[in-house]
Amino acid sequence: MTDETNQEQSGVLTEIKDTTSNPAPLGLMGFGMTTVLLNLHNAGLFPLGAMILAMGIFYGGFAQIIAGIMEWKKNNIFGATAFTSFGFFWLSLVGIWVFPALGWGEAPTASAMVSYLIMWGVFTTVLFIATLKINRALQFVFGSLALLFFLLALADATGSTLIKQIAGYEGIICGLSAIYTGLAQVLNKVYGRVVAPIWPVN
Repeated sequence: MTDETNQEQSGVLTEIKDTTSNPAPLGLMGFGMTTVLLNLHNAGLFPLGAMILAMGIFYGGFAQIIAGIMEWKKNNIFGATAFTSFGFFWLSLVGIWVFPALGWGEAPTASAMVSYLIMWGVFTTVLFIATLKINRALQFVFGSLALLFFLLALADATGSTLIKQIAGYEGIICGLSAIYTGLAQVLNKVYGRVVAPIWPVN
């Protein structure tokens, strides 16, 4: 009889301690930095180019997916759902920009992009509701992100350059808030005390 069989028959359970690190800062940084850079473009500061596409694929996309898988291993349904979903959001967005140039389908119409952005806005709004049980920093990140999606949808629906620029500046704020929330967790862990507050919900 093996040791495992003896443990099962005796009713003894072996608890395996989770010694893996917190993946949330990686996910938040992947999201935050890519969001800031894209929205600098939306604000009209520079054109869409390979820099944003590369960030969307590798840091906004792959890094968040990795963080989401790590959150799943930690049994964190919020982190797993949020990071994995937004990682694939970035990959899908890059696909929307690149596929037509490769001949893999036609470029989406304005109404199609409005539908795309509204769906992500609704999803993000539900995640925002979940953050009401987590901390104030994440509430700001997801609340401002939901607003960003709806502003971008409105910009595409109306064709307004002004609304898109406003969305760009709002998106910069959203991205910076994600960067702050991610780096705050790194600093607080390294120093063993609250260096940068994220205001947990009591």
